[in-house]
Amino acid sequence: MVLAAVRGRLVVVGLLWALCALAAPAFGKNYVVPGSEAAQLGQCVEPTDVMRRNHMELIRHQRDATVHGGIRSTKYSLAGCVACHASYDDGQPVPVAAKGQFCQTCHAFAAVTLDCFQCHKGVPEHAAPAAGHGARAPEEGNQ
Repeated sequence: MVLAAVRGRLVVVGLLWALCALAAPAFGKNYVVPGSEAAQLGQCVEPTDVMRRNHMELIRHQRDATVHGGIRSTKYSLAGCVACHASYDDGQPVPVAAKGQFCQTCHAFAAVTLDCFQCHKGVPEHAAPAAGHGARAPEEGNQ
């Protein structure tokens, strides 16, 4: 009897935790890092909800198109993500996978391994504009 009561309480606590986690976006939680070009934009290359759910599929599709088909468009390129989502500290880009930065923060929240930057650069190819934040768009073919 006591075991059933404890189990019931654990279920209720779990359900409340899940409900709070699902409701967090409704309270304006924003994972875009201040000082990045993305912080100035209304949406990414696709609407925010699409990017949150499908960004890995878009990146994987871009990878396949580039590696297997030789198609080097930049709409879903990882270099484009980095150019927009990197923030700057004293004019120097902070890697998007550094602690507290865009990619690392979301991947830690979702408990997902972040291994893109073992091979790919985590900072933009180009220096930030004079304003101190944002970055130029990556050149065609940069990955």
